[in-house]
Amino acid sequence: MELSKPDNLSGDLWGGLAAMLVALPAAIAFGVAIYSVVGSAQTGLGALAGILGATALGLIAPAFGGTRRLITAPCAPAAAVLSAFAIEAVHNGTALDSTILMLSILALVAGLLQILFGLLHLGRLIKYMPFPVVSGYLSGVGLIMIGSQFPKFLGTPSGQTFWSALVDYQHWRWQGMLVGAITIIVMVVAPKFTKLIPGAILGLIAGIASYFGLGMFDPSLLTLSDNSLVIGKIGGDTSANFVSGLHQRWDALTELNWHQLQVLIFPAMTLAVLLSIDTLKTCLVLDALTRSRHDSDRELIGQGLGNFAAGMIGGIPGAGTMGATLVNISGGGNSRLSGTIEGVLALATFVLLANLVSWVPVAALAGILLVIGVRMIDRTSLQLLKSRQTILDFAVIAAVIVTALTVSLIAASGVGVLLAIGLFLREQIGGSIVHRKTLGNAMSSKRVRSRDEMDILTQHGNRAVILELQGSLFFGTANQLYSSLEPELKTRDFVILDMRRIQTVDVTAAHLLEQVKDMLADKKGSLIFSQIPLNLPSGRDVQKYFDQVGLIRNINPVRLFDSLDDALEWVEDQIIADASLKHQDESPLELHELDLFSGRKEETLIAFEQCMEKKSVVAGERIFSQGDAGDELFLIRRGSIRILLPLNDRQSHHLGTFGRGAFFGEMGFLDGESRSADAVAFTDTELYVLSRKSFDVFAEHHKKLGLRLMEGLASVLAGRLRFTNKELRALES
Repeated sequence: MELSKPDNLSGDLWGGLAAMLVALPAAIAFGVAIYSVVGSAQTGLGALAGILGATALGLIAPAFGGTRRLITAPCAPAAAVLSAFAIEAVHNGTALDSTILMLSILALVAGLLQILFGLLHLGRLIKYMPFPVVSGYLSGVGLIMIGSQFPKFLGTPSGQTFWSALVDYQHWRWQGMLVGAITIIVMVVAPKFTKLIPGAILGLIAGIASYFGLGMFDPSLLTLSDNSLVIGKIGGDTSANFVSGLHQRWDALTELNWHQLQVLIFPAMTLAVLLSIDTLKTCLVLDALTRSRHDSDRELIGQGLGNFAAGMIGGIPGAGTMGATLVNISGGGNSRLSGTIEGVLALATFVLLANLVSWVPVAALAGILLVIGVRMIDRTSLQLLKSRQTILDFAVIAAVIVTALTVSLIAASGVGVLLAIGLFLREQIGGSIVHRKTLGNAMSSKRVRSRDEMDILTQHGNRAVILELQGSLFFGTANQLYSSLEPELKTRDFVILDMRRIQTVDVTAAHLLEQVKDMLADKKGSLIFSQIPLNLPSGRDVQKYFDQVGLIRNINPVRLFDSLDDALEWVEDQIIADASLKHQDESPLELHELDLFSGRKEETLIAFEQCMEKKSVVAGERIFSQGDAGDELFLIRRGSIRILLPLNDRQSHHLGTFGRGAFFGEMGFLDGESRSADAVAFTDTELYVLSRKSFDVFAEHHKKLGLRLMEGLASVLAGRLRFTNKELRALES
C-alpha cells in the first residue's frame, strides 16, 4: 500500500475526515433504505450494514485499487439494485434470514465479478457504456429512490408504496415530516453559506437537533424501543454474533447451488457493471481534475476486493463516489491514504458513537436520500428534445427510465443497451457508405500523358468509375452500396473501389463484392480495389480476409493496388490500349517524333540534337534529388520516370509519372533554381538531356526553334494546370 509523504499526512487526514463526514451518513441511509424493505424492525441492521460497508470499502479498495484520492463507499446504484432484489424476495415469500443472507452473498458475487472484469482487462470496455443508457439508468435509480423514501418521509407504515403512502394521509407523522423538511432545507441551502462542512452533514445535524427539540414537547419521542421515527438499536437482534454471521455467509457461498446461482447471477452482474461504471466515471473526472491517469483494470480489482470484503461482513457494497472524492480533494487529500483514513474513521464512528447513530431520525435520512435522488435525475437530458437529431437518444433514456420503474433495474439495463445498439446500427445504416463517386474522365492518374492520349481518356474515360468508400461495410450498408453500384455495372467496364476510409468489413459485404466481381467479369470488365487497409481498427487484415472468403484469389479477375493513383494509371493504360492509340513500339523516340519538335526542319533538329546529351538509366536509378543544382530539361525517349517529394528518410509523396514522349525538369530549366523533388527511373529509360546553357547558345542562332520550344513548354504546362483545375472541381462536387 502507498504511504503518503510526511509533509502531506495532515492533508490526507483532513481529506479523509471530510470524506467520511459525507460518505457515512449516506451509507447509513442506503443501508436503512435496503433493510427497511425486509421489515421495519431491520432498520438498525441496515444502519450497521451501511457502516460496515463504508469501513470495508475504505480499508480495502484504496489498498489495492491504486487511484489516488478516490473515496469508495456505499452508493445509490447499489442501494437501488439491492432494494429491488429485497422487494422481489419478500414478494416471493423468502424467509427473513435467507433474504438478509442473500443480500450479503449478492455483494460477494458482484465483488468477484468485478475482480474478474479487472483480470480480463474489461475496464476500458465498461467505460464505453452508452451515455443514454447510463443517464436513463441513473435517472431511474433516482426516481426509485424518491419513491422508496417518500413513505419514510411521511412516516407511513413500512411496506407502503409511493402512491399508497401519498393517499394514506391518516398515517402521516407530522413530526417526521417536519424533521425531514428541515433536513432537506438545510442540506440544500447550507452550501450557499459555507463549504467547510458538507451540506449532508449540516442537514443531518439539523434533523437530529429538530427531532430532540420536538422531544422536549413530546416525551414519547425520547424512547428508543418501539419508536419507528428513529433507526433504533444498531445491529438489531440478528447481529448478536458477528463471527457466527461470517461463518454463515462463507458456508452459504461454498454451498451455492445452480438454482440459487440463477437467482443471483443477473442481479449480481447488473450490480457489478453499474458499480464499475460508477467508479470508472468518477476516476475519469478525477483524472481531469488532477491531471493524473488511473489504471481501470487495477481499480476494478481493488473495488471487487472491497465489495467482496463488504459482503463477507454483511456490509453494503459500493463504488468510487463523486461527492466524497471531491470533498477529499478540497480537504487536502493527495494519496490513497486519505481513502484508508476515511474507512478507519467510519469504523471508529461506529465503535464510539453507536448509541448516537441509534437516535438518528429515519425521516432525516429519508430527506438526505430524497435530495440525492433528485440530483441523480439527469435534467439536462431534456435538452435532447430540442433537436430532431437527438430525440431518439432521449427516447432511449425514457425507455430505460420507464423499464426501471415498471419492470426492474436489471431489465432496464438490458433494454438500454439493446436500444443503444439499435441506434448505432441506424446511424451506420443511415450514413452514406459512398464518400464520393467520380467518372474516369473527371479524374486522372499522376501519369503525364501525351495530348492524343489525354483526348482519348477525355472521350472514353467514362468507361471507368471510382467510388471512394467510407465507414462500416457490413450487412446494414451492403444494400446501400449495391444501389450505388447497380447503375454503374450496366455502363462501366472498370469499377475502382477506394477502401482507405473503410472501418469494418463483414462476410455479407464480401459476398456482395464477389457478386459485383462476377457481374463485371461476365462483360470482360474488372473490379479493382485500391488502398485496402492492412489493419482495420478491429485488428482485422482486410486483404487476408478477402482472400479467406475467396474474393481476391489469383484465379479471380480482381486487381489490387496500393494507391488510387496506381489503380487509375492501370485503367488508363487499358482504355488507351483498347483504343489502339497507345504506342505499341517501345523503341527510343527520335527528336522529330517528340510533340515539342513536330514539324521542325530536319537540318535544324540535327543541329539541335548535337546540343543534347543522350543518357540511359536503369529502373530505380536516381536522376536528380531534391535540393540538387541543375538547369537541364529531360526528354523521355523510352521508359518512364516518377517524380517524388521526400517527406522523411523513409517516405515520399508521388507527384507524377512521366512516360515516353513527355518531359520533366522544366522548372529548373526555366528558373535555374535547385530541384524541388526527386526524379527516379520507374523502368529502364532513354533520355535526351538539354542544359539551359546549351539551349541559350543554340537559340542565339535559331531563335524560331527556341521560341517554339518555350511556347511548347508553356502550352503543356498550361494543359496540365487546366486538367488539375478540372479534377479539383470534380472533387468539390
